[in-house]
Amino acid sequence: MKKIKIVGNRELKGRIEVSGAKNSVVALIPAAIMTEEKVEIYNVPNISDTVNLNNIIELLGGKIEFGNGILKVDGKNVKSMPIPEELSVPLRASYYFMGALLARCKHVEIYSPGGCKIGSRPIDLHLKAFKKMGVSVIKEKNKFVLHADDLHGANIYLDIASVGATINILFAASMARGTTIIENAAMEPEIVNVVSLLNNMGARISGAGTSKITIVGVDRLHGANIETIPDRIEAGTFMMIGALIGNPLCIHNIIPEHVDTLIAKLRDMGAKYKIDGDSIIFEKVEKFLPVDIKTLVYPGFPTDLGQPMAVMLTQAAGISNFEETIYESRSGHFPELIKMGATIEFDKMYAKVSGPSNLKGTEVTATDLRAGASLIIAGLIAEGTTKISNIEYILRGYEDIVEKLKAVGADIEIIDE
Repeated sequence: MKKIKIVGNRELKGRIEVSGAKNSVVALIPAAIMTEEKVEIYNVPNISDTVNLNNIIELLGGKIEFGNGILKVDGKNVKSMPIPEELSVPLRASYYFMGALLARCKHVEIYSPGGCKIGSRPIDLHLKAFKKMGVSVIKEKNKFVLHADDLHGANIYLDIASVGATINILFAASMARGTTIIENAAMEPEIVNVVSLLNNMGARISGAGTSKITIVGVDRLHGANIETIPDRIEAGTFMMIGALIGNPLCIHNIIPEHVDTLIAKLRDMGAKYKIDGDSIIFEKVEKFLPVDIKTLVYPGFPTDLGQPMAVMLTQAAGISNFEETIYESRSGHFPELIKMGATIEFDKMYAKVSGPSNLKGTEVTATDLRAGASLIIAGLIAEGTTKISNIEYILRGYEDIVEKLKAVGADIEIIDE
């Protein structure tokens, strides 16, 4: 079994380069098959989600070239074929092929998407929207069959500002007959990145980044290029590491506006930092102040940074209150942090963290992607040796995280046990 081994309590010095955003690229890749022409995507992270999505495209008849952060997709021969369970279940983003294939082929057969088990993640919003657009939806056990004889525009109100549902609707609506309006749309930067690609391909979409998006359907899309935005969640993870043990640590290739809620919380805690263009430099401080955290949809505090933030809270002098409002099962990291010496009381979506705690290295298990990130942070600041299992979760979303940390002085490696 592969594990990440960390010998902690070492200061980190140097510069870490942030990779392209996982949450963008997992949608940009399926979008690339909506045209018969070639699409190039730059700044693509080499993570397992990227590999799995590329495998699905090749199954559908597309051609892939991937190297040095550049992904070239040739979708000329793409056809709608059943996407098997072994390809769709390992990653949540497989559901983006629903909207992409509906737009291109008007027919999809796919198994329920997988991904991290962080709570209820139904695709009801996606299916409800598709039905309003003229799509028939049949569920056969764990498989969905979607077909549209007349894919048309519709007025769609999302009960929850879901990123996944917003993007899937954008895909289908881009090549539907007529106009689609999405209200209470997700406003994340990744939405804007995906819409930039679609508009580069000839789509007619306005309002991305606001709660109301309008899509005028077109008959066909053409080839285009797009740059993946920097990963704000990866940036935030490294920013917290810098605040804890930077001497100094520079996080490069960030868009400060995308992480401003985290910056505000770190400032309230007493973190020492300087923003320099697309970099932010942190130096460790001796004392952190407690803060209260409530995760919210963008532009609120990101749910994906809630678990790493929990480690920061263990180092604050006092009581911090934490509330998760997006996913009800995003607490798997708490028992692992408690094993390491953290003082945390938690119940479902609430936690009270008392600090500062002297964390001790031990054997821990990543229960999902961001829980794994929190354990890496904990291992870096703990005394002694930490070994993290289930590291496949971590490798899904962080490109070369072990190598990046090792390059700035961390004692970290992947081992076989």
